[in-house]
Amino acid sequence: MSTSSSAHRDVEPHASGMVYLVGAGPGDPRLITLRGVQCLARADLVLYDYLVNPRVLEHTRADAECICTGRHGHGKLMSQPELNRRVVEAAREGRTVVRLKAGDPAIFARAAEEIDALDAAGLRFEVVPGITAALAAGSYAGIAITDRNVASAVAFVTGREQAEKATPALDYGQLADFPGTIVVYMGVTTAGQWTSSLIAAGKAPETPAAIVRRCSWADQLVVRCTLGTVAEEIDARQLRPPALVIVGTAVAGEAPGHWFATRPLAGRRVLVTRPREQAASLAEPLEDLGAEVLIQPAIEIAPPDDWRPVDDAIARLAEFDWLVFSSANGVSMLLDRLSDSSLDLRTLGGLRIAAIGPGTAAELRRYRLRPDVVPESFRAESLAASLSGEVRGRRCLLVRASRGRQVLAESLVAAGADVEEIVVYRSVDIAQPDDAIREALEGGHIDWVTVTSSAIARNLAQMFGSTLGKARLVSISPITTATLTELGHPASAEANPHDMPGVVAALLEDAQ
Repeated sequence: MSTSSSAHRDVEPHASGMVYLVGAGPGDPRLITLRGVQCLARADLVLYDYLVNPRVLEHTRADAECICTGRHGHGKLMSQPELNRRVVEAAREGRTVVRLKAGDPAIFARAAEEIDALDAAGLRFEVVPGITAALAAGSYAGIAITDRNVASAVAFVTGREQAEKATPALDYGQLADFPGTIVVYMGVTTAGQWTSSLIAAGKAPETPAAIVRRCSWADQLVVRCTLGTVAEEIDARQLRPPALVIVGTAVAGEAPGHWFATRPLAGRRVLVTRPREQAASLAEPLEDLGAEVLIQPAIEIAPPDDWRPVDDAIARLAEFDWLVFSSANGVSMLLDRLSDSSLDLRTLGGLRIAAIGPGTAAELRRYRLRPDVVPESFRAESLAASLSGEVRGRRCLLVRASRGRQVLAESLVAAGADVEEIVVYRSVDIAQPDDAIREALEGGHIDWVTVTSSAIARNLAQMFGSTLGKARLVSISPITTATLTELGHPASAEANPHDMPGVVAALLEDAQ
């Protein structure tokens, strides 16, 4: 752990609070370090830069306070003194604070000023490195930062120096003679100035260069040019930050068919609408295919208002012949409750188990259980048909949500079963979407929306109205497709099989 040097400054350290200066990486949310994830999981307060991918905040606790420090040109930007004050005050209150920065805290991120404030306050802190954009560009943009033949050194340079400086700290003569690669941060708005200064100092205007905007994001842009045309390209393409410019002979070696740019969903944006704690099963494979994934839950999963009926059924499991699950959520909620009741899977020893579809069967396997019946089609009607010859005169415990179709229960009763239903979780609608998600959908900046249940379909229509029609919808099953059609938002693609891998495959086929 890196701690402050306050012991040498006659400042009494505060024993309770802790501050972590954490680098979040350049954009892809999976590039944060394991140590960074650990720190976020501990945080009571997170103060994050606007360039940090919001997905990184998923590593925080549900009760953590997360505050964006502002964005240039978009409302109030928190000043450095104010930011320092808030961090110090929170730590003195005994809170664990994460100051989350894009890239690496020590590379053009003003970490020194924040460390000085923490040191002066006698607070404990740790600096957690992150992947800075210049280093990520080598892997994500196919650009050589070093080359043993032509570039054995790298210089990181700011394109925007502090206004209060009496004279520029950069020696453009030395930079022009630098025997390696120059990476210019924060140089978009001042490109005309620093490129002219380098050329005037003797750097050839034909020197290869590349502009890398939003490195490692799904919409990453790489513009190859020369030192003399950098400013022209920025103006012509109206490029805005975040971007860096790489200058040097090593940049000339282009990597054709580069892995990042050639992924099938590269540059596309997908909205995942599952409950937040379940979103990863869709988000991760879509990100592997190149998509930028936004997460806006349409529903959340909550415990039942009263556990007593569930606990009573658990105590009487020996009375039943069949345990019937109508969702994967039902599996986890019931079996976790079983464990909470100081029982284990031996309690299910005399029961046969049915699952409505492959996703529910997969959740059962996660608990080391293998269902006896899984219908080929992910529908209540199909499960009822599969059980019709098995349940006459048998007692069935149907595990379900607080809302949903009654087809399964009614069909089992019609087949001669004695059916008891227990609600093991509530499906609760999210009232309002995040403003940024709404704006992205309204602006046509979301390509697909995944819809993985009828409850999600109904609340998406409630949340977004006609705006939902601005994206292509990918449905998990015929039932969900029918619900979307009924709501006036027909699906563009439907999963088959009716599970999360099927949704990914259907979206990919629609894209191609």
